[in-house]
Amino acid sequence: MMKIAYKAIFIRQFDDLPIDLQSEVLEKIGLLKIAQNHQQLKVHKLHGSLQDRYSFSVNYKIRIVFRYLSKNEIVLLVIGDHDIYR
Repeated sequence: MMKIAYKAIFIRQFDDLPIDLQSEVLEKIGLLKIAQNHQQLKVHKLHGSLQDRYSFSVNYKIRIVFRYLSKNEIVLLVIGDHDIYR
């Protein structure tokens, strides 16, 4: 089971989301805790200036960027649309 930490900016961005989207995000974070679900979430390594980070899809529009702190620990960095990659 993956441990998940949250950056303060992630929490602020999450709090600004509509309630129904917050529920969807929490569901996907629950799936992220179980490594077998990474393919379903479309987890992928980022490139360029974000090369040490990963991303997964909440839905068609919303993504979460994270990085591994260890083999069993992740920190969620930011949440938003594709502009978070800039």
